[in-house]
Amino acid sequence: MHLIIPFASCAAEACQQTLQKLRLPHLERLLSRLAPANIDSADEFTRSPAHERALAAARGLQAPDGQLPWAAAQAQQLGLGSTHDAWAFVTPCHWHVAADHISMRGLESLALQEGESRALLETLQPWFAGDGIRLHYLRADQWLANGEIFRGLATASLDRVIGRNVDAWMPEGAQAAPLRRLQNEMQMLLYHHPANDLRTERGLLPINSFWLSGTGALPAAPQPAVEPDVRVAEALRGPALAGDWAGWALAWQQVDQADCAALTAALAAGERVQLTLCGERAAQRFGPERRSAVTRFLNTLARKPLWNGREPL
Repeated sequence: MHLIIPFASCAAEACQQTLQKLRLPHLERLLSRLAPANIDSADEFTRSPAHERALAAARGLQAPDGQLPWAAAQAQQLGLGSTHDAWAFVTPCHWHVAADHISMRGLESLALQEGESRALLETLQPWFAGDGIRLHYLRADQWLANGEIFRGLATASLDRVIGRNVDAWMPEGAQAAPLRRLQNEMQMLLYHHPANDLRTERGLLPINSFWLSGTGALPAAPQPAVEPDVRVAEALRGPALAGDWAGWALAWQQVDQADCAALTAALAAGERVQLTLCGERAAQRFGPERRSAVTRFLNTLARKPLWNGREPL
């Protein structure tokens, strides 16, 4: 069992203050029994955040930054297209236009319904088709799209963009130019869309743009072995992206009482477990501690009065 916890921490001062007061007994127990393994460290400007890189490694996916083919993997599970088609996730969203920047609102605040989403997709499909892109409905807040334009295209995860200036995360290069044009055209097309008129009457934000993520094709070459039981604790994501650190602390306690407790029980039952804690920059993996007989003996001595009961560094 491998538990991945995204948004376990971040550099925000309010987050760090909250973390100092947080008590997570099951996590503390796990960290006392597991040893640090590999760490995947980058910076906060990678298009693929640390938790997506950790999940990709666990699932045997290898790709450059911003090209982890999540959409292609989803399409394969649904039996869509051929094995090596290039795919993307298309997320209908709301861009808030401020005086000096444009930011993306959180998807939960949009409350997009299936009927609205299907109506928007039907309207946009012919425009996407003009650039060789075929849309497929997946769920209200996410569609699938396939087309050669997505092959080798680096895009930023939604977790990098929500609540932030979208300009810093837009796809770049000649390959991205048609997509940026398409985004501009869709903003004008959606402005007076009947679905948006109804949303405005209900006091909801209009859908005025879309975001591409999870782009690329599944590799043709064999990939490393896939870990059989990988679980991702998603509860911290919403509060962290919203900057709701009180809500984040409550979510952490829920993760500790449920997910971390389950991992602790599995470890106590003799199962091989792994834990990966992910922040904005890095993912630290913890695994079963491998200690030599000498190390075990010295650690035993360190806990006896002979050494005044002090723990070794």
